[in-house]
Amino acid sequence: MDSQARQFLFTLLNTPTPSGYEQPGQAVVEKYLKPHADAVRRDVHGNLHAVLNPGGEFRVMLSGHCDELGLMVMHIDDKGFLYVSSVGGVYVPLLQGERIVVHTAKGPVPGVIGVKPVHLMETKEREAAVSKIQELWVDIGAADKAEAEELVELGDVATIDRAPLEMPNQRLTARGLDDRIGVYVVAEAFRQAAREKPAVAIHMVSSVQEEIGLRGARTAAFGIDPHIGVAVDVGFATDFPKCDPKLVGEATLGGGPILHRGPNFNPAVHERLCRTAKEARIKVQQQPIQRASGTDANAIQLNRAGAAAALISIPCRYMHSAAEMISLKDADNAARLLAKFLLRLKGGERLIP
Repeated sequence: MDSQARQFLFTLLNTPTPSGYEQPGQAVVEKYLKPHADAVRRDVHGNLHAVLNPGGEFRVMLSGHCDELGLMVMHIDDKGFLYVSSVGGVYVPLLQGERIVVHTAKGPVPGVIGVKPVHLMETKEREAAVSKIQELWVDIGAADKAEAEELVELGDVATIDRAPLEMPNQRLTARGLDDRIGVYVVAEAFRQAAREKPAVAIHMVSSVQEEIGLRGARTAAFGIDPHIGVAVDVGFATDFPKCDPKLVGEATLGGGPILHRGPNFNPAVHERLCRTAKEARIKVQQQPIQRASGTDANAIQLNRAGAAAALISIPCRYMHSAAEMISLKDADNAARLLAKFLLRLKGGERLIP
């Protein structure tokens, strides 16, 4: 990872991008890719499109979703405490005691998600985790409702206040690696491909609203109408306690990017990715998915009359928490694999199984 790529990744991870409110992050992606693209634009939903060789008849779409999980302010009580709902698949028991930032029109407002002192809990309270988000409250230090309403509005969104942290063995933990590490990979693959002359049109999309229903990739794919679509997302690492590889297939941090087989994925594209990895001596892992994946690859596959879809995943521990962990080596190898795959395409490849 060179210094420019590193700065891009950490700037993106430090920028809030909850679903539906990805604009600050998209500005980071746009600035990074503009010098390398033939065209860059944003669409009405907020997807960011960067294009190489736009006149190419054979179109390849790359997609990584920029949105992260978040919270939305739903109610302010008379004492100035906020009550929130989840934006995306937030695991409620992890929230108590977390610091958050509410993103308002006037600027960021810090807060904490309150927790009753253990000394005051009854036995049954200590043994049962809070599972309903409406039972939690956010303390922003306001004296009363009027003061709170001067600081925040209903509908403001919030994210966990957790900065990225580098760890030994090229590992990184951060909130929202799902899937801003995917955006990093497709952006890096795009940048590497741009150094040469691809024979196909490459449409890189930093997609929005994946966490609430694959919405951005669905509309972006309709506009692009790709022949091939490759999504990059995080996948299930299984190399930590109490995770059963029999459920999803084995994958380890540092073991290489994950390639997937299953009904969501085109066999010809999968085989070409495997061959490219072998020829480039890039170590990969395999995980089958027996149904439609919960990724942008699903939306791309079902676009219009259908597209040949594939999924590359970055092994991730502790998914949908503020402590997600990946290997930077896996991410960079995924970008290198994807760039080489793109540059080997000539257009008109046989994609029918």
